[in-house]
Amino acid sequence: MYILGISAFYHDSAACLLRDETVAAAAQEERFTRIKNDERFPANAIGFCLEKAGITLKEVDYIVFYEKPFIKFEWIIETHVAFAPKGLISFWKSMPVWIKGKIFMKKEIIRKLKEIDSSWDYTGENLLFTEHHHSHAASAFYPSPFDNALILTLDGVGEWNTTTVAEGSGNSIKFLQEINFPHSIGLLYSAFTYYLGFKVNCDEYKVMGLAPYGKPRFADTIYTHLIDVKDDGSFRLNMDYFGFTRGLRMTNRKFHALFGAKPRRKGSELTTFHMDLASSIQQVAEEVLLRMVHHLHSLYGHDNLCLAGGVALNCVANGRILRESPFKKLWIQPAAGDAGGALGAAYEVYYRYLNNPRTLNNGTDKMNHALLGPSFGKEEIKTLLTKNQLSYQDLKEDDFYRTVAAAIAMGKIIGWFNGNMEYGPRALGNRSILGDARNPVMQSVMNRKIKFRESFRPFAPVILEEFATDYFDMPAPSPYMLLVSYLKKEYRLQVEEEPVLTGLDKLKQVRSVVPAITHVDFSARVQTVNEESNPSLYKLIRSFYELTGCPLLINTSFNVMNEPIVCTPQDAMGCFQRSGIDILAIEGLVVEKQATES
Repeated sequence: MYILGISAFYHDSAACLLRDETVAAAAQEERFTRIKNDERFPANAIGFCLEKAGITLKEVDYIVFYEKPFIKFEWIIETHVAFAPKGLISFWKSMPVWIKGKIFMKKEIIRKLKEIDSSWDYTGENLLFTEHHHSHAASAFYPSPFDNALILTLDGVGEWNTTTVAEGSGNSIKFLQEINFPHSIGLLYSAFTYYLGFKVNCDEYKVMGLAPYGKPRFADTIYTHLIDVKDDGSFRLNMDYFGFTRGLRMTNRKFHALFGAKPRRKGSELTTFHMDLASSIQQVAEEVLLRMVHHLHSLYGHDNLCLAGGVALNCVANGRILRESPFKKLWIQPAAGDAGGALGAAYEVYYRYLNNPRTLNNGTDKMNHALLGPSFGKEEIKTLLTKNQLSYQDLKEDDFYRTVAAAIAMGKIIGWFNGNMEYGPRALGNRSILGDARNPVMQSVMNRKIKFRESFRPFAPVILEEFATDYFDMPAPSPYMLLVSYLKKEYRLQVEEEPVLTGLDKLKQVRSVVPAITHVDFSARVQTVNEESNPSLYKLIRSFYELTGCPLLINTSFNVMNEPIVCTPQDAMGCFQRSGIDILAIEGLVVEKQATES
């Protein structure tokens, strides 16, 4: 049986194909169109999934969309009625879009599917719709390694829900509690993302990365004026300070007056004020989530917790939940945002709608390490390299790993392209840029010459799993780079107290023996890798360890700012040639930039 899940029309559209309960393929549309967070119908992603499985759309048994458009339309109407007459301008602007395209989304989806395969016919039963947070919950529990777990989903808003609590057992999910729009921890965080001059539904991770540079001096202000949090972690927002129910902005004049400034203009200087705001909202988000999970554990008694929804990509909060909550085990969907809704929707049909039995994978999850996208053969890549006039070395396997490891140790930056592309927002070692974490200038060089992005942005380490607890204070492996841990004291360096550095000046301090991946608070968003999960990346880091005694590298996504992670060899070659990457290591081939220069 084949089930195709689709998420689209809001942000980060994607497709996922199940073969029975196995994920056959999954990908985001942005990787094919090269439009970051592309929200359009995922025709390219669907085409890839079908091609990888070797089937046509007509051979798919069920197609399922990740939310219900009519319920979301009801939410739009009721929200504008509740807050009328304010918001009428945005109401009249949004209505034509909804009436034309989204109320009649079923017809639009059918039309798009027939464009992919004209022989496909809608039978009245083979196109289904599930609810947004049901998709999130399904994506969190069904692929997890747990037979029983509590499920917590948090995002901006689905149809009505912003937060749900459910119990997963076997092939069933039972919903227990919910918090509805406009009360949303995701929208609260996004309001500060907007106020700090970043892009909503895209740059929330920048706020998280900026937070350690500041102090949470506005946390009390947030609690006093913006959010009322109960002992059980439930909450309500004070809508007098927000604009998202009445207009096209996240915040309003009262919000700006509360903090004494207008929203930061994109690209303008980041001051101590902005850093303190980021620190404050990050602390509040962490405290709300911790209060919530402590209460849920006491109420329901589960030892396992599953997370999904955009808020579940807050790695700092996730790390605190794992370290400080009573839950013994935590599993987070690696494509926790809307892209993962495609996968969850497909699983929702397979298990809940069709009532198929659910089998477990001997303690491992069903995500195939999130390596679910396209792959390319060496001979195909050789042809493309020749066509692009790029010289390459085709080395024996051991020589390949030793050569790349030695180049990293010499300070070279590597574009690493290998195997199946990752599903979700993280580059997990198949479409990555790699560098030496011991190099004190590597963070600056990568941000400035490779990624072309803000200087404050930290880089993540990828470490051999067997060394992870030696270097980091982490109670469990982190294969999906979704947990922030802290570098152990024996690897930290004494930081001079005078002169006292503040804000981005802290970047000047060398804080550890692996300074390029050590954030200003000694934190790091760790990825662990073992030989089974990613043999090629494991062999490279092992070669680097044997050469240097260091079992970790910088791992950042293979792209530049405002572009999606590379998908094809042609994408990788283009990024290699446009950026300061020194070497392209692609499916066992080594391309050195200087060899292309005359």
